[in-house]
Amino acid sequence: MESLSASAITSLLPAMEANLPLLGMVDVRTYVVAAIIFFGLVLVFKFLQVIILGRLGVLSKKTSTDVDDVVIEAISGIRVWVYTLVAFYFALQVFILPEKIQMLFAGVVYLAVVYQGIEIALKFVQYGAQRFLEKDEDGDGVVDPNAANASHLVVLIARIILWAFGIIFVLSNMGIEVTSLIAGLGIGGIAIAFALQGVLSDLFASFSIYIDKPFRIGDYIVLGADSGTVERIGVKTTRIRTLQGEELVVSNAELTATRVQNFKKMKERRTSMQFGVTYETPHDKVKDINGIVERIFGAIDGARLDRVHFTTFADSALLFDVVFYVDSPDYAEFLDQQQKFNFELMGKFAELGIDFAYPTQTLYTKTIA
Repeated sequence: MESLSASAITSLLPAMEANLPLLGMVDVRTYVVAAIIFFGLVLVFKFLQVIILGRLGVLSKKTSTDVDDVVIEAISGIRVWVYTLVAFYFALQVFILPEKIQMLFAGVVYLAVVYQGIEIALKFVQYGAQRFLEKDEDGDGVVDPNAANASHLVVLIARIILWAFGIIFVLSNMGIEVTSLIAGLGIGGIAIAFALQGVLSDLFASFSIYIDKPFRIGDYIVLGADSGTVERIGVKTTRIRTLQGEELVVSNAELTATRVQNFKKMKERRTSMQFGVTYETPHDKVKDINGIVERIFGAIDGARLDRVHFTTFADSALLFDVVFYVDSPDYAEFLDQQQKFNFELMGKFAELGIDFAYPTQTLYTKTIA
């Protein structure tokens, strides 16, 4: 049966009847009107999209900002099937459909429109996240991976929130009472928050790591008894590649609650070491050891001596303390410089006849008549 509005529209058309199988003589004017509405709206939507895109394309060439590019991307991203579905919905309004079918189809159209609206909104959210979060912190032309993770996390949270409001909007327009649903979601949200407090804790810890930047991907860190290179900072966990080669997975909440040593932040390395010579070493040679150490470091490039002192009369050695710096944070280079000093010291002591001490014990015996 045709609706009143359809009767008014079809009355303007000449009589058109067709003999259809199983249906007999049918007035096809209503179907013609529905087809005109459908194709007309599709063409109008497509025409508006092309016109707006063309106009914005001309304006974007005259502006230095990239906001217009985001608008163009959002409009060009409108799906053909979305406005085709909307046009089909309006075309069906010339018919009287069963209430349940009408409501179901309206829900599908609302859902499609909400989907397209969320996709457009997310374009702007993503633009804002990239503009304000994804930055080149090191100045090397590469976006900090930790900043990229934070940006993706913001987009993910925005997507969840927009879809929650979108579904409520769809249900409300379908005549479903959403007040009790919203209240239930509030109570359920509290229960979920308690159940997922560990996950939420890691989530906020991930934001904390991004904002505070205690370390970044590629940094070598030490936490407790574990150490390694940071490979990935995720929403819940951080992945660390240890020196042994295995992957260490640590929750973000644990990382923000413990002390972390970041060796990547080092500009140079400082270390102290001890060595001992025997008590049999002549006094003049013991006094000359400080000068020997100073001359050795004077000849080593990339390392500098801080201090050297004769400090202790130990049980079996005369102990010297040496503190020096290596002008590089690289651990391998530090070991190279330390090894070079050790070789030079051994060679110089061998040349001067100075013996390194090692744990010894001397027994004195006395014969009693």
